[in-house]
Amino acid sequence: MSMSSGAAVSALPTGASAAVPAAQDLNALIRGLLDDAKAENTVVIDLTGKSTIADAMIVTEGRSNRHVAAIAERLVQGLKEAGLKGIRMEGQNTADWVLIDAGDVILHIFRPEVRVFYNLEKMWSADRPVERVMG
Repeated sequence: MSMSSGAAVSALPTGASAAVPAAQDLNALIRGLLDDAKAENTVVIDLTGKSTIADAMIVTEGRSNRHVAAIAERLVQGLKEAGLKGIRMEGQNTADWVLIDAGDVILHIFRPEVRVFYNLEKMWSADRPVERVMG
């Protein structure tokens, strides 16, 4: 599934310095990085005012363990290049489910069958009609 957001988004070149991106810019940067990494079936759940853990949760998937790991690596690299600090990542060793804490945005990158098993979208959006599939 393509994730075109209507605006061109690109990561900064390696070594470039930049201010930490604002929340809206961070979401756009992440969408661009996911698109570049060929992430599939991406869903954004708006948590603004509903949770203190983050402003948004993004759930996406890769086709295999290698693809999940590559998506995670590309995301972390792009976020660091954009000046974001304190990024935490868990699960990359097995790459069935990689969790990236990017501050205002929490990302879950799954293999398809693992995503179906945990079904985070349903849990987090049961009473949240703002969930949307990016297309």
